[in-house]
Amino acid sequence: MLRAVLLVIAGLCIAAGVLVGLLGGGHHGLPALLFGLALLLGIVFERWRYRTASRPDARWQKTSERFTDPHTGQLVEVYYDPQSGERLYVDTDGKTYPPPDP
Repeated sequence: MLRAVLLVIAGLCIAAGVLVGLLGGGHHGLPALLFGLALLLGIVFERWRYRTASRPDARWQKTSERFTDPHTGQLVEVYYDPQSGERLYVDTDGKTYPPPDP
């Protein structure tokens, strides 16, 4: 729902910026156009970055750590890559999360 609302806002800003430019407003429509494009790119990047991934492959070791994600209510399991030291957070639906900020 929020994604759809933000896409509408981005589209309206882009349209407003283009319309002002076409109606002779010169560069006055540029801020709305740039804001709309930045919002649109942010939404596309977010969808790409946090896409659903498959379960970890053989290099990942499952740890005993588990917790409930406060935002989704899903049980999250923690996996560890001993070669890189990277940690991977996977919920029961298979969605992979980036590591939390320190």
